[in-house]
This record gives sequence, structure tokens and C-alpha cells, in this order.
Amino acid sequence: MTPIRELRSQPDSNTTVYIQGKVEKIAPLLKRRAYLVRDETGKIWAITNQTNLRVGDQVVIKGQIRYRSIPIANREYGEVYIEEK
Repeated sequence: MTPIRELRSQPDSNTTVYIQGKVEKIAPLLKRRAYLVRDETGKIWAITNQTNLRVGDQVVIKGQIRYRSIPIANREYGEVYIEEK
């Protein structure tokens, strides 16, 4: 398992990782879901096709590290996330 804290230093590296943690929030997307997963080192959003997870569930997710740039008023508010394979 990769500690979530370590993922922030590898934005958009296409590296496959396994994360393990607890679901904190759920964001329904059009055909997928995003889960905010927390471990003892931090938290990260994981985008997946799984629809059966609930807040409080313990999960293991295999995915690739991604980065989404969000430039606003000449500042970067981008986010590192996991996209499940």
C-alpha cells in the first residue's frame, strides 16, 4: 500500500498504486463516483465505477495517479487524485 501523503509528490505520473483507507465523502459523477479516502497520512479523491461504497467503509483501491489543473486568477488550485483501473 502507498501512504496517501506520498502521492502528492508524484502528480500525473501514471504510476499504478494501491491505497487503503476509510471513505469520508462521496461525490456522484455522471457515470462514475468519486470517493474521498483518508488514511493516517492524508486524504485523496479516488474516481471509480464502484457505486456500492458508503461513508465509513474501509476500501482498497488500485489506480493511477492523476493531476487536474485548476487555474484561477493566475493561481494554481490543482488536485492530485487516483483513477481506478
